[in-house]
Amino acid sequence: MQPSIFNPWAWRDPSALAGGYTQTTPSVTPPEGQEGGHDGPDAPGPGTLVDLVGYQVQASDGRVGSIDETSDEVDAGHLVVDTGPWIFGQKVLLPAGTVDRVDHQERVVYVDRTRQQIKDAPPFDPDSADQEYRERVGAYYADSYLPPPGAIPRVI
Repeated sequence: MQPSIFNPWAWRDPSALAGGYTQTTPSVTPPEGQEGGHDGPDAPGPGTLVDLVGYQVQASDGRVGSIDETSDEVDAGHLVVDTGPWIFGQKVLLPAGTVDRVDHQERVVYVDRTRQQIKDAPPFDPDSADQEYRERVGAYYADSYLPPPGAIPRVI
């Protein structure tokens, strides 16, 4: 198996966290009718850091839950998502690399995994922040990463 170019713990598009869309980030698509940046009174300006706690999380095939905690530490970025009744009120850990795009106006974070892939991930244990747990979670999501069609792979 060849080494993965996907780093599950790094944000693929840090500009999505700051409320700005850029022409150089193909993984983030501006909402229809917008050519970059956001319109509207609730949209953060480019460069404005945004707290994602409370945002909804949308998998490729449906709603997952809402963000309970975030981390944007270098090589440790992740979301802790409260799934509500979907998987019996459990929380899941989603590495930052699973985030495809962020819609700040709708307060939704889109991830590029299915609900089943998220459900089958190693169980979240807030007390298991050790390196072995992170490696298991990272390997699980790296193994299921598929770059979007036409994407230019890059090493992070």
